[in-house]
Formats: sequence, structure tokens, C-alpha cells
Amino acid sequence: MFKKFLCAAALMLCLGACGSKNADNSADAADSTKTDQQMQQPERLPAKDDAKVRIHTSEGDITVLLYGDTPRHRDNFLKLVEENFYDSTLFHRVINEFMVQAGDPDSKTARPGQHLGAGDLGYTVPAEFYYPHHFHKRGALSAARQGDQVNPEKASSASQFYIVTGKKYSDAEIAQMQNRMKEQAVYAEFQKLAQNHMAEVRRMQQEGDQAGLQALQEKLLAEAESKAAGKDTAMPEEVAKAYQTVGGTPFLDGEYTVFGEVIDGMDVVEKIEKAETDKSDRPKKDIRILSAEVVK
Repeated sequence: MFKKFLCAAALMLCLGACGSKNADNSADAADSTKTDQQMQQPERLPAKDDAKVRIHTSEGDITVLLYGDTPRHRDNFLKLVEENFYDSTLFHRVINEFMVQAGDPDSKTARPGQHLGAGDLGYTVPAEFYYPHHFHKRGALSAARQGDQVNPEKASSASQFYIVTGKKYSDAEIAQMQNRMKEQAVYAEFQKLAQNHMAEVRRMQQEGDQAGLQALQEKLLAEAESKAAGKDTAMPEEVAKAYQTVGGTPFLDGEYTVFGEVIDGMDVVEKIEKAETDKSDRPKKDIRILSAEVVK
């Protein structure tokens, strides 16, 4: 039923795009389907290419490891640290059992209660998805970004980052997520097939042929299921185990770049996570990054 619902939605996107000059952009709203390119599995670079940064906050110190195999994000973060960019920025968005977010340049001089999160540096960092090497386990350091509708390439914010806290997942919840990943694989294949039948869809739409559209949907769904069956969409055992024993936010995998992890000071992150917040998830009492430094 879920697959049919998704595929019907995809077909409607095609229908809506038929008369639009921006048809290539209209299908970007399709939620969290992960492409092969986004979920690629490159070789892990040697640890010598990793880097460490200590973040001094008003609640204590947090040390993060920056992965050498996400070099664009690593180098950009190191550049901002060396320029003292993060000094005086706030943890402006905090959600218990989810994450703590910082790095908005507007937060340096923010008024009490001011809504934050839209500040940027005028550029983005190309996505570096290396799943399952890096995933949203508890303590993961990830880059924030704008949504898919305006950012289909999932490019990262130049400065805003978040640290995952998340929660632990049961066997049943992991199984449910596995099923959802299979559904999304079918949906991705259906989208591709639907785009290849645009002329046929347009004709049936103009003729008011609802039966024909339904039959086409069923045909494409069967083809999509066959194609998706040949792909491995299962969550790797070690990843599933980590989400069960350590915790995290698995639904973000393949959507936001994970470029590091906390190696010391997770207790400080937990303290920040528990802060009292306003309706915008901003801590009522400012929690500030005092400074950050590269650790040799």
C-alpha cells in the first residue's frame, strides 16, 4: 500500500510537470530517497588525513575528529576554525534525543529570543556521502543544509553543523526502517520510469483517460519492483547494531554529510541537549562557543 501511495504521488508529480518549463526541477520534492551516488562506498583514507578540533563552549570542551575521507568538509571546517569564525557563535537549535546545532554567523550578536538558523557565508560545500563508513550514530558531526526543494544536490552549509544525540532503536524499529528503505528503492526506480513515459502520461491526461493512467501506474510499479529487487538496500549489520546499542538518527543517512565525530566531551553535548528551549528550539539561556582550536 505504501509503495502504491508513493508511486501515485510520483505520477502526479509527472502530471504536474507536463505543462511546466521547469519540469526537471518539479520532481525534487520527493522526500528522502537515496541515490546510488549519494550512498557510495569509497575506500577509507588513512587516519593521517584525519584532523582534530577542540571546541571550547560555555558548558565545557568538546573534541571532534574530522574525517580525512570527507576532505572538502574537513578543510572548510579547519579553515573556519583557524579564522576564529566560530568564536562567540551560539548553539542556536537544540532538540532532545535528536541533535544540537551551531555555526549560524547571525548568532554572534543575536538578541534574546531572535529566531536563528538562516545565516550563511555565501557559499556551500558539495555533499560527501560515504555510507556506511560514516552514518548518523550518536556523536556524529554533520553539516546542516537547506532543503531539497531549493538544494536538490544536498550541498552543505558552509558553517552550520550539528552533533547527533538521537536515541536507541529496537529490533522492530530497525526492521521497519529496513522495509522503508526497500520502499524508497522502488519509489526511486518508479520515478525514473515515469519520467521516461512523460509523452504517454501527457496524452492520457489530455484525454482524461484515468483507467489508462491507473494501468500505467501498475505496469511501472511492477517494473520498478523488479529493478529494485536487484539492489542491496539492507542496512548493514554493523550499522543496525550501532543504532540499537549506541543510538543515533538513522533517517538522516544519505541526506546530510557526516564528516566527523565527537571523541571527547560527549557529556558536554548531552548537557547542551537537555537545555530548556523556546518554541524555535533555541536555548533560553545562551550556550556559546567561546573558541575553537586545531589539536595536533
